[in-house]
Amino acid sequence: MSVYKDATRNSWYVKIRYTDYYGKKKQTTKRGFKTKREASEWEAAEKLKRNFSLDMPFSKFYEIYEADLRHRIKQTTWENKNIIITTKILPYFGERKMTEITPKDVRHW
Repeated sequence: MSVYKDATRNSWYVKIRYTDYYGKKKQTTKRGFKTKREASEWEAAEKLKRNFSLDMPFSKFYEIYEADLRHRIKQTTWENKNIIITTKILPYFGERKMTEITPKDVRHW
């Protein structure tokens, strides 16, 4: 576990080591969690994102998609995509894991 107590700030922080798309080893740190539980939850979610595994909820995948795409398209295009995804797709697929969504589910939706 890489969750640590910062005694000087009286808060918790997380250090994560991961390998990026290009195979380079990297490290990231996130500070300022009020509880150890918050830090552990963030760590688990971040590890799923960084390991590029599809064993995550659709909503987490959408967060990754948003961070990747939002700065590469026009604002109006992003607003249209965001409205469609948040009102139509996320309510149906939101908490289902990506590996559990089948073509049959998509057709039924």
